Amino acid sequence: MQEFNRRKFLEGGAGVGAVAAATTLGATTALFTPSAQAQTITFKPEKGAKLRVLRWSRFVQGDIDAYMANVKKFTEKTGIEVRVDNEGWEDVRPKAAVAANTGAGPDIILSTNDDANLYPDKLLDVTDLAEYLGKKYGGWYPAGEMFMRPDGKKWLGLPLGASGSLIVYRESMVKAAGFDTFPKTTDEFLKLYKALKEKGTPGGMALGNATGDSTWCNWLVWAFGGKLVDKDNKVVIDSPETIKALEYGKELYANFVPGTLSWLDPNNNKAFLDSQISVTNNGISIYYAAKNSPDPKVKEIAPDINHAVFPVGPVGVSTESYLFFNQMVFKYTKYPQAAKEFLRFMMEEEQFGAWLQGAGGYVAQPLRAYEKNTIWTSDPKNLPYRDAVKNLRPAGYAGKLGYASAGAAADFIIPNMVAEAASGSKTPKEAAERAQKRAERYYKV
Repeated sequence: MQEFNRRKFLEGGAGVGAVAAATTLGATTALFTPSAQAQTITFKPEKGAKLRVLRWSRFVQGDIDAYMANVKKFTEKTGIEVRVDNEGWEDVRPKAAVAANTGAGPDIILSTNDDANLYPDKLLDVTDLAEYLGKKYGGWYPAGEMFMRPDGKKWLGLPLGASGSLIVYRESMVKAAGFDTFPKTTDEFLKLYKALKEKGTPGGMALGNATGDSTWCNWLVWAFGGKLVDKDNKVVIDSPETIKALEYGKELYANFVPGTLSWLDPNNNKAFLDSQISVTNNGISIYYAAKNSPDPKVKEIAPDINHAVFPVGPVGVSTESYLFFNQMVFKYTKYPQAAKEFLRFMMEEEQFGAWLQGAGGYVAQPLRAYEKNTIWTSDPKNLPYRDAVKNLRPAGYAGKLGYASAGAAADFIIPNMVAEAASGSKTPKEAAERAQKRAERYYKV
């Protein structure tokens, strides 16, 4: 990516379209500056247009309810029929790949991380729409802009947001283990896990190929100074820093509840709500489910749930890694203008603000203006999730995003390395060496 282009766009977006948006549960209103109000764009849907959208399935019922309410509004306004199919995260990626290879399938796909870089030539250029939204709503956060504009020239899709995979914990159990506040360093974090195990209230985090919840493995490696690639895209995962991270991860894993090696994204939710674990990493969906559960035993734990960002490791800075969501339009669509108009409609404040509310904080916004949505202040336990996109590091850190970064993330190279070292199936050095070789297949010189 060209740094000049990225900086120029971000400065322009923030300067031209500074927005103060205020959203309430009952209605959504935006206090636009005159320049923001002047931002307009028109996409004229093709005659007889119909759209098919493939998106990841819900972990929060309010997410899909609010999304489908917006879809209904779009159809009522435009007359365009929209079919929405929901699939698990693990199923969206292969279906998107099939669509890209065959040139047939959904018009729009809501996918994860920088998957758009797996098939950039297959996607519709949405630069005009992205720049319109950026100018109107205070600018895109750098992480969102970098994901979707890797060459500095065009947008391969639109950022949708991120599910912050923060620490979710039971306050009473953490206090019983001897901690009045949640640990802020990796040393204290390990002490907490050991104490929780001794108390019979262990924690646990996913070590299977979990699309969202395995992002903690990125945090682990980065917290100790390791990284998959350097700024020149040279693979450097087999390093002393990575070894230290894996040694720490092995010690941490020794205090996990059994079974985490096979955990996918739903497993820790179920374990936490069943009181099998007291600490994990997750989106706000665990808290949301507890608050809205029809089961009194589950609902009664909601007041005891709280959230925190991951502790800081030896590098001395926060190293946050979250699951990023994007929206891609495939070139094979017969209705490109209708597809762009659909995305524009869904990202406008009236719809997007209501969706943030409906999702209960499960998705953090990619546009700065939506920081003002009251979902983040209506409950103090929601606030830690607000800045997920603002603070995250791309999965391809510290290199350039592209096919290699997308492929390496999709292949779960970092989570597999951590799982191998943690479980003892390989020594930390052996696990790092294997990860190095796997990554080099993507990052070819």
